Formats: sequence, structure tokens, C-alpha cells
Amino acid sequence: MKQYDIALLGGDIRNAYMIPYFLKKEYKVICYGTQTIPLKEKELLTYAETWQEAVEKSDCIIGGIPFFKNGTVFFKENLPDLKQNDLYLCLEKGQTLFGGVIPRDFIALCDKKEVNCYDFMADETLAIFNAVATAEGTILEALKHQTTNIQGSKSLILGYGRCGKILAEKLKGMNADVTVCSQCETELAYAEAFGFHPLPFYHLKEKIHKYEYIYNTIPSVILKKDILAQISNDALIIDIASGLGGVDYASAEKLGLRAYHCLGLPGKYAPKISAKKLVDFVIHKIE
Repeated sequence: MKQYDIALLGGDIRNAYMIPYFLKKEYKVICYGTQTIPLKEKELLTYAETWQEAVEKSDCIIGGIPFFKNGTVFFKENLPDLKQNDLYLCLEKGQTLFGGVIPRDFIALCDKKEVNCYDFMADETLAIFNAVATAEGTILEALKHQTTNIQGSKSLILGYGRCGKILAEKLKGMNADVTVCSQCETELAYAEAFGFHPLPFYHLKEKIHKYEYIYNTIPSVILKKDILAQISNDALIIDIASGLGGVDYASAEKLGLRAYHCLGLPGKYAPKISAKKLVDFVIHKIE
């Protein structure tokens, strides 16, 4: 039996906000590379000196969303890189690991070692909640960087997946004039059915000059130089796609366009409620 129930390993402020929820449930918690928040129960919490101490002494390890960035564990703190393989070698049979966007090859390796592995973003309920928090954060980012109202604005959403759907509805609720662009005919049909203007991707280049707000949710570079060149200089691009995003940022800068890659919005704008949702998920799985 391990000394600690839970090890929190890196992540953004959401991981820090998980701590009081676990402590209230009387779980023993150890942290490494986790951001700090004011805690009444500070004496019940241990900070590990090394990541090995946190991992080796705990039954359950919780990373951030994403768990890894560029093959290393995601730390907000300025810490030495912890490579994906080094973490794997330290894991033991019977341990449980949680995190977001965990690579499939890492999960497969954990399965061979009989380490239980749960991806937060593979759970539909959590993914939908995350999309809601992301959509609200996206609107806040847009308002921060633009000098006009969302009401009445010509707003374009690229992609109509979870985030695209929820963002479209929230913008519609703010009386924006919303267009959805997609390569998928089914997505466009759904968008039109819900009262949005459909825009097939092959018409994007000729139509994109009309839009004041452009929101990208597609995780591949679709806003390339030739399309960016057609965008109005007054337009704002908010890119919430994972990974490297969906914008050719070098070209956007040369063209003088305002393009912002906004990641981790739930952790930025809704960390406390996001943490509670994640804790509930973890407790449900381990109990």
C-alpha cells in the first residue's frame, strides 16, 4: 500500500483547485510541480522534492490537460523536463493514472504494465463540460481583444464539433450574426438546421473578408497565407484549436492581422468548477 492516495503532477491551476476537494474527502495528497492556491488544510498536504517521490509513493497520479506537451509532462512551473518515457518507467502495476489528451501509444504501454489509464477528454460528459467552459472563455478573449460589440457582429466559426456547436449557440444568444464553415456537409446541414448560415470550406477564401470575428476550432492549419490575405485588417482571429492551432501565425503577423492562439481556457476562466468536475470523475473511477 502506498503512502499517498493521490499525486498531483503539474498541470494548470485546475490541478491546484483539485486539492481541497480531495482533502475534504480525506484523501492523502502529494504534489509536484502543481501551482499553489490558498489552503485552509495546508498541514494535510505534502509537496514532493522530486517527481519520482510523488509518483512512487502514490496509488493514483493525476496530470494536467494536456498531460504531455511535446513529449514531456505539462508543468506551469519552471521545472526540468519530465519525459514521457521516464514517467512510464517509474509507473508500477496497479497504479492509476489520469490526465487529458493522453497519447494512445502511452495508454497502450500502460495497459501492458497493468497501469489503469483514464483520459479526461475521452469521457463525453467531461468533454462537453470542457467545451462549455472553452466557449465562454473564447467569448471573453474576443471581447478583450476587439473594440466592437459581439451583438450584430458578423461572426465566423470554423468547425462544428463540440466546441463549435456550443460557441455558435452562445454567440447566437448574444445576437451575433453567426456563420459556420466546415468541410463536412453533415455539419453544415446541422448548423443550418439550428439557424446558422452554412459556409462550405471551398467558399471560405472568397467570403472570409466579410467577417469581423473569426473563431477557429479545427486542429490543423486551415488559415494559410492565401486565405489570411483576404481577411479584413479590422478582423479578430481567436484560435482555440489544440496543438499548434489552425493559423499560419508567421503569415498573419506579416499581414498585420490580430490572431491569438488561446489554449487552456477552462483553466484560465473556470478553474474551480472544472476542478470539481475532474475530482468527481476521479473518485467515481477509483472507488
